[in-house]
Amino acid sequence: MELNLNRPLAFLDLETTGIKVATDRIVEICIMRANTDGTTQVMTLRINPEMPIPKEVIAIHGITDEDVKDCPTFKQVGHELVRFMENCDLAGYNSNHFDIPLLAEEFYRADIEFDLKGRRFIDVQNIFHKMEPRNLFAAYKFYCGKELVNAHSAEADTVATYEILKAQLDKYHNVSVKDRKGNIVEPVVNDVKALSEFSFSSKWVDLVGHIIYNDTNVEVFNFGKHKGKPVEQVFRNEPSYYDWMMKGDFPISTKKVITTIKLKGFNNDSVKLELF
Repeated sequence: MELNLNRPLAFLDLETTGIKVATDRIVEICIMRANTDGTTQVMTLRINPEMPIPKEVIAIHGITDEDVKDCPTFKQVGHELVRFMENCDLAGYNSNHFDIPLLAEEFYRADIEFDLKGRRFIDVQNIFHKMEPRNLFAAYKFYCGKELVNAHSAEADTVATYEILKAQLDKYHNVSVKDRKGNIVEPVVNDVKALSEFSFSSKWVDLVGHIIYNDTNVEVFNFGKHKGKPVEQVFRNEPSYYDWMMKGDFPISTKKVITTIKLKGFNNDSVKLELF
């Protein structure tokens, strides 16, 4: 169905240096302007973020410091972007939570006026999640074809989860997908170890994912100002960060892990951590 528009709708997506709206910067922006006459225009720009792009972020979008070192800064292209989105409502995927706030932050930082008043925002992800709920009730209906009676009672929810897993094994038997590295795999198999590995988007070291293993099996922070940095290296260079975490409101499992890493570094021990 074609869009019924009374003014243009600008679909946008950002590739950035990270996910922090207040501090991260745009390295690439694409805007597709859907006009009221049914035509579309696309603008795609690489942008010099004026800061290093972390390696873990490059691994996601593939844009390196070298790729953008000769590109214009946001301040240099900001007025062009404003003109392209003139009189447009805005749309995107997870755009209300990330793309629009970060884009607005860039305009503020560049001292370029980009008025959001009166614009309507369409977030396709929110529509998806509201129309296709991803809760236990919806999963039971989708996989088992049954209504969940007594939802939110511990026993009913537990039994439903058991039945859903069995139904998933049937539904995805011999179904192939691409993993994050582009390899074709069959991840949903009747094997607890394989299912456990597929259940995590990254390999957690502690029980809540504050510390994870990176691609080279080194323990790194998964939050805060040191996100992506090796824990042992941070503690060596900034011992007070360990003390802050130990005194802070972190789970006991996290504190046990960082203490083990700190002692490992102190003893130059290469024993690998495994909590689960």
